[in-house]
This record gives sequence, C-alpha cells and structure tokens, in this order.
Amino acid sequence: MAPLAEVVVGLVIVVGLVGAVVQVYPGGLIVLGAVAVWGVVTGGPVGWTVLTVAALAVLGAGVAKYLLAGRYLTRAGVPGRSLLAGGVLGVVGFFVVPVVGLALGFVLGVYLAELARRHEQGAAWRATVVAMKATGLTILIELAGAMVATGAWGIGLLLTR
Repeated sequence: MAPLAEVVVGLVIVVGLVGAVVQVYPGGLIVLGAVAVWGVVTGGPVGWTVLTVAALAVLGAGVAKYLLAGRYLTRAGVPGRSLLAGGVLGVVGFFVVPVVGLALGFVLGVYLAELARRHEQGAAWRATVVAMKATGLTILIELAGAMVATGAWGIGLLLTR
C-alpha cells in the first residue's frame, strides 16, 4: 500500500478510536473497516492475519460489551425499559443541549424511569449510577477492542516495511 494511503488509513483509525470513546458513531467498526481496507490491499499472510486479529478483537468486544453490561444491569435490577427511556432522552438531549446533551439526557431518562418505577429518589439514583457504570464499561470494552485492532495494524505496518 502506498505511504499516503497508509496515512489515510491511520487517520480513519484515529477517527474510529475517538468514536469508541464518545459513542456518537460506531468507532470500533470504523477502525475495523480501515484495518480491513489495509489488510485486503496489503494482502499476503501479514495483511490477512492483521485483518483476522482486528476482526476478532472488534467483533469480540462488540459481543462482550453487551453481555457484560447486560449482566451487570440485571444483577442490579435495572430493567431494559429504563435504559430505553435514557436512550430516548439522550437522543433528544443531543439535539437540545450541544456537546453534553446526550449524556445529560441519558442520565435524566434513566433517573425518571427508575423514579416512576421505584417511587423513591435514593433507589432511582442508585439505579442511575449503575446504568452509568455499565455505560462506562461498554465504552472501555469497545475501546479495548479498537486498540487491539490498532495495535495489530501497527505491527502489520512494521512487518511490511
């Protein structure tokens, strides 16, 4: 692959890593897409091995984040409808309050749903904190998968020189 094309792939990977943290777009999949383009164009054992490692890391992280966060929320007794309320208000907040509206809307949505369900402010807030921790866990897992894919790409770059 031409050096300029590798720089473009690297920039797309950086965009994907940012997406894995901010969770506004699918960062892990963007990283995987960039690495896939590099792997296919580079070809050979190195290109295909890097692509395989990246795909396993990103897709494995995608599965793991839902399983682990779901288990965490189930143990804490936070139902899916509370998360749905948080998601809906998060989307509304994204458009109403620039930059921080998504997070504020999510927290407010989960809190209000849990308050309506439990009728106690302390219990509703504890459930909201659990939901925020679960969200943080999913961010870390997705970022870890994207970082492994990025590391595989970096090693692949070194091996193809």
